[in-house]
Amino acid sequence: MEKYLSNIFFALILIAGIGYFVMNVRKLIRNIKLGKDVDRMDNKPERWKNMAKIALGQYKMVRRPLSGILHIVVYIGFVLINIELLEIVIDGLFGTHRVFQPIIGNGLYGFLVGTFEVLALLVLAAVVVFWLRRNIHRVQRFWNKEMEGWPKNDGNIILYFEIVLMSLFLVMNATDVPFQQAGAGNVISQFIAPWFNGYSPEALHTIEKTAWWLHIVGILVFLNYLYYSKHLHILLAFPNTFFANLKPKGQFTNVEAVTNEVKMMMDPNADPYAMPEEGAEEEVPAKFGASDVTDLNWVQLMNAYTCTECGRCTSSCPANLTGKKLSPRKIMMDTRDRLEEVGKNIDANGGEFKPDGKQLLDDYITREELWACTSCNACVQECPVNIDPLSIIMEMRRYLVMEESAAPQELNMMMTNIENNGAPWQYSQMDRLNWKDE
Repeated sequence: MEKYLSNIFFALILIAGIGYFVMNVRKLIRNIKLGKDVDRMDNKPERWKNMAKIALGQYKMVRRPLSGILHIVVYIGFVLINIELLEIVIDGLFGTHRVFQPIIGNGLYGFLVGTFEVLALLVLAAVVVFWLRRNIHRVQRFWNKEMEGWPKNDGNIILYFEIVLMSLFLVMNATDVPFQQAGAGNVISQFIAPWFNGYSPEALHTIEKTAWWLHIVGILVFLNYLYYSKHLHILLAFPNTFFANLKPKGQFTNVEAVTNEVKMMMDPNADPYAMPEEGAEEEVPAKFGASDVTDLNWVQLMNAYTCTECGRCTSSCPANLTGKKLSPRKIMMDTRDRLEEVGKNIDANGGEFKPDGKQLLDDYITREELWACTSCNACVQECPVNIDPLSIIMEMRRYLVMEESAAPQELNMMMTNIENNGAPWQYSQMDRLNWKDE
C-alpha cells in the first residue's frame, strides 16, 4: 500500500487543482453572461483569421519589436514546455519514470526534451529582461497611477512564477542521473549537472523528486492564480479576438428605437401619432446607455477580463498624453473590478444580486474621465488582443446624455445651436454658411 501512497497523493492534488480551476472558470463564464446579449457570429472566416493572426500569431505585439519578440519567446516557450505535463501526469499517476522515453526512443525523446530545455533558457532570459524593464528601467506605462498596489505586484509575481518553474524544470533534468547518462536531450541541463558533483545518488534522487513535485504543484498553483491575475488573457485572448467588433473603427452603434424616431421626424409624410402595426411593436430599452456593468454587453465584460494591463492603450491615448485624467487601461480595470464585486455579491446572496448602492459610474469611473475621451480609437487600434475601451466609454456617455441630461455645458450649447440654428455655432440660420466666405 505504501508503494501507491505517492500516486494517490498526486491524484488528489491533480483533482483538487483542476477542480478549483474549473470552479473559477464557471464563475468567470457566469460573470461574463451578466452582460447583455450581442450577436458576434457574423463573418466567421474573418473572425477565425483574426484569432489566428492576433491571438495565436501575436501579430499586434511586434509593433513594438523588443517587448513583442520577448513576449513571443515567453509565449511559445511556456506553451511548448508544458507539453511535458502529459508525461509528468502519467508518471505521477502510475509511478513510472519518463514513460515516453522507451516508447518513442532516445532520438525523438531527446529532440523534444532538448527543445524544451533551450526554450526554458530563452524564457528565463526574456523574463529577466521583462523584470529589468519593469523595475529597473521603469518603463513609464507600468508606473501609472492605476498600476499601484496589486496590479504592480501581480506583474512581478507572474515573472517570479515563470523563473521558478523554468529553473525547476532544468534542475529536475540536471539531477536525473539516468537521463544525464543517456545523453539524449540534456542540451542545457548537462551544463547544470556539474553544480551537483559530489552529491550522493540518494541526494541527487531527492533533489530531482523535490524539483519534480515543486514543478507540477507550481504549475497547478499558476493555473489557479490566472483567475486572479491579468494573465487570464492567456486563455481569453482567443475568444476575445474571435468575438471582437469587425465594423470599421469610428462606426458607432445606434439605439434602434432612437434611430427609428429620428427617421420618422425626418419623413414629412410620417404620422407621429400613428400606432405601430400589429406584430411590429418596437422594443424600447429599459435604460439608454450604461451606468453599471450589467448594462454592458457580454463582449465588453469579456474585454475587461481579457485586459493584459500592458498600458499600450494608455500610452497612445492623446487625452492621457496631454495630462487628462483618462486612462483607457483604467477603464478596463475598473470594469473588471466592479464586475468581480457584483459576482461576489451574487455568491454571497444565494445566486441573486442584492443592490449595494454602488455602480460603475461615479464609484469607479468618473465623469471627468468619460468626457476627456476624444473617441479617436487609438486605444482600440493599439490593444494587442482587440479590446475596445471606447465602446464602454461611449455607452456610459450615452447614459449621461439620454438618461441624466448631464452632458458638459459646451456640448449642451452645441446641441441647442444645432436644434435652433441648424449649425453648432450660435448664428442665425441665415448666417450659418458665412464661414465659407472667410
